[in-house]
Amino acid sequence: MKGILKLNAISHLADPIFANYEYGDDVKDPAGVMVRSAQMADFETGENLLAVARAGAGTNNIPVAEYAKKGIVVFNTPGANANAVKELVICELFLGGRRITDAIDWVKTLKGEGENVGKLVEKGKGKFVGCEIAGKTLGVIGLGAIGIMVANAAKALGMKVIGADPFLSTHNALMLDPSVEVVADNAEIYKRADFITVHVPLTPQTKGMFNEQTLSVCRDGVVIINNSRGELVNSADMIAALGSGKVARYITDFPTADLIGVEGAICVPHLGASTPEAEDNCAVMAAKQLVDYIENGNITNSVNYPAVSASREGDARICVCHLNKANMIAQFAAAVSAKGINIANLTDKGKGDYAYGIIDIEGSADDDLIKTIEAIDGVIRVRVV
Repeated sequence: MKGILKLNAISHLADPIFANYEYGDDVKDPAGVMVRSAQMADFETGENLLAVARAGAGTNNIPVAEYAKKGIVVFNTPGANANAVKELVICELFLGGRRITDAIDWVKTLKGEGENVGKLVEKGKGKFVGCEIAGKTLGVIGLGAIGIMVANAAKALGMKVIGADPFLSTHNALMLDPSVEVVADNAEIYKRADFITVHVPLTPQTKGMFNEQTLSVCRDGVVIINNSRGELVNSADMIAALGSGKVARYITDFPTADLIGVEGAICVPHLGASTPEAEDNCAVMAAKQLVDYIENGNITNSVNYPAVSASREGDARICVCHLNKANMIAQFAAAVSAKGINIANLTDKGKGDYAYGIIDIEGSADDDLIKTIEAIDGVIRVRVV
């Protein structure tokens, strides 16, 4: 029986999906790993480890590139927690427009004032006047599952919405409220938005994207909301912008020591996906993707290998993780044909430096055939399912 190791507490809704597996937090030499926030940089991968499924969107806690070199597929669950994050962003739009958190903290100082509380509230509330969000312009950077939902919800609340995403898919474009204006790049959002919310992954290109230069072109008094990754923002530059008034509010789901207590900074303790509904959705999605890969070789929502899925044809299925280089498919076909075996279906796609192929054959895949494919230059891993 194959084993699935869970490195964090995972929703019990994943349990029945792993009914045919040994599943728990003490499984040795697993075929798959379920993880949420556990750091896997020093995790010892056994020869049997085929895949890691992250019950969430971000995979910064997983050495994705190193795993790709070993033929270990890393999955995530984009969109499974989208509604939870969307609702938090909507809450933060109100927090950014109105000085609600400051006002609540001030009210706590009135403890012990007895009958004077009412008078003190009326006298002091003027310090916390804010603005309404209706009619203001929201800029959404990143129009994926979360960004789309935020944009549409903000429109329903009466905001003007502009969005930017160089990788906007046709599917997501069709999901957008037609009155949302899609602009060419982030620079347009920096110049025009009263509120900015960011929903992009952390990459070398996006790290520190909010910095002295980009903040300088923003509108004075802009509110910036970051529920993606803390490293998207240069903290020192943001603190300076808060001090000058260029940024009125910076609301982040990623507190750091230098931001805590800074006037205008609202630090939320990483609550974006912290709802039971989101955790259930992520767990089920991750578990299904992991099982489908282990049992059928299908890849859906991998961050280091391409999406490749195919219905079964023939008698046996050969799955190949390999480098994305020329002439690989021809060599696979030649290896199978040399055995006098007919190929019922062959699907192979690339993603960056890596590629993945599914070869359905009529007949059996013996050890000799597998060794022949493994010997092809550029092949990383071969298995039969």
